[in-house]
Parts: sequence; structure tokens; C-alpha cells
Amino acid sequence: MNTTLKKYLKIILPILLGVFLIGYSLSKVPLTELIDYFKNANYFYIGLGMFFGLLSHLSRSYRWLFQFEPMGYKVKFGNSFMAVFSAYLINYTIPRAGEVARASIITTYEGVPFEKCLGTIVAERVADVIMLLLIIGITLVLQFDFIMSFFVERFNPKSLLVYLIIAIGLVAVFIYFIKKSKSGFGLKIKNFIRGLAEGALSIFKMKKKWAFISHTVFIWVMYVLMFYTTSFSVEALSGVTIGAILIGFISATFSIAATNGGIGSYPIAIYAAFSIFAIPEAPSIAFGWIIWTSQTLLIILFGGLSLVYLPIFNRNKPVIEKNS
Repeated sequence: MNTTLKKYLKIILPILLGVFLIGYSLSKVPLTELIDYFKNANYFYIGLGMFFGLLSHLSRSYRWLFQFEPMGYKVKFGNSFMAVFSAYLINYTIPRAGEVARASIITTYEGVPFEKCLGTIVAERVADVIMLLLIIGITLVLQFDFIMSFFVERFNPKSLLVYLIIAIGLVAVFIYFIKKSKSGFGLKIKNFIRGLAEGALSIFKMKKKWAFISHTVFIWVMYVLMFYTTSFSVEALSGVTIGAILIGFISATFSIAATNGGIGSYPIAIYAAFSIFAIPEAPSIAFGWIIWTSQTLLIILFGGLSLVYLPIFNRNKPVIEKNS
């Protein structure tokens, strides 16, 4: 009973949170005003942002092929592309169900064992986490003075020092706890960290590791460009700094995990990040909805077509080619 309840809560809670955040964003910017932002938006930049988004998905689909080659499987790019877009679309319904569906599609149409497919997806997630951490690190370096002045203005320097010491102490205790843990939550965290490390190291053991790494960098550059170019679609954001863009991008990226496909949470995350730079809430939230809507339409279009076309593309039973 508890397991069933947890399963339903994992599905229902993100939906409820999304609905609440949609209501919250509309309380900040009335629907009529939001519609005006959409009407007055520069659709050239929205289209350009969608193009960069599409390039990132194409690169992700091609990058996936490198992971199958060492296992002796030659997967068709068409199936990889459609599996990726199908996964994106399915994730809008049930969180993380897309990854399972993505692996199932390759298993069904390419004959790659399901557990091996899932393993490749976990490994590529490790690469994506590393890239996100790298972007966070670059942002902290570029915006160090601003971030420090932001906290100094709002907190007493002595209090900041105390908080920093407490934070370092908590991190040290946490690391010690994880190292000593042999069961329960601590062991799960330890295994997760070990899995990340193993996944990262496995990338360097690949035959085409540099091609994989190049595509990983390209994917995330396209993500940032997608975010940056779309910001030009809202006239009120024309003077937004690269620092605000990077912090907004990071905040928005994390928001996708909060609700299904970032519905409701994505615009609020951008608004929260931009508010640090004193950017007005109305254009911030409107921009969040514009970029989320444009990228969601891209996923609905290609994801829907993928689900329909997959059985047609594979109407003749595929011959599984294995490398000798």
C-alpha cells in the first residue's frame, strides 16, 4: 500500500506543483498582459532559439550512437532521434517515464538489451551533470564580484563569515557521514556518487570518447544559445547581461526536475533568477513562458511525429548488425 501511494504521489505532486506555479505566475502577470507579450514578441528570435534547441536534440541523438558501438550494436540514427524525442514528450506525463520508454524503443526496434540501453542513458546523464556543474563554475567565476556584493548588501559581513564556517562544517560532517555509511540513505548517496564517478570514467574508455565529449559540449552550448537568443524576443530584456542569462539558465534547468517538463516552474525559476539583477517581473515571467512554450511545441511536434512514425520506419524487421 505504501509503495503504491508513493508511486501515485510521484506522479500527482509534480502536477499539483505545476498547477500551483501556473496560478502563481498568473497572479504576478495577468493573462491578458501575458498574451500581449506573446503578440509583441519578435518571432525571428523565438524561431532561432527553437533551431538551436533542435540542433541540441539532433546532437544528443547522434552522441547516443557512440555508446552502442563498444557493445557491438549499430543503431540507426532515425531510431535514436525518434526515441529521444518520444522520451521528451512522455516525460511531460509521468516523470522519468521517458527514459524507460527511450530504452524500450531501442530494445524493440534495434534489439539492444533493455538494461544496456538504460545504462547508456545513465552514463550520458553523468556527462550532462558534469557540463551543468562546469557552467555553474564558469558563472561563479564570471559573476563572483556581483554575487559577493549581492550577499554583502543583504547580510552583515560577520554573519556571512559565520554562515560560511557553518556551511563548511556541515559539508565536512556530511562527507564524513557518507564515507562511514554502510546502509540506508548514506549508502544510497555513496553509491550514487560512485556511480557518477564510474560513469564519468567510462566516457574516457569509449572508442570515440573525444567525439562524445565534443557533442556533449555542443549540446550545452546550444542550450545556452537557445536561452540567450530567445531573450531578444522580449524587447524589455534587450539590455540583459550575460551574467543574468547564465544564472537564469541554471535556475531554469533545475526547475525542469521540479515539475513535468518544467510546466509552471520554468517561468518562475527565470523570474527568481532575474529578480537578483532587478529585472522587472512581468517581462521575466513572460520570457519564461515564451521560451518554455516554444520549446514545448518543438517537443510536441517532433515527439508526436516520432511516436507515429516509429512503427512505419521499422515496418520491416531490422537486421541487427554487430561489430566483429
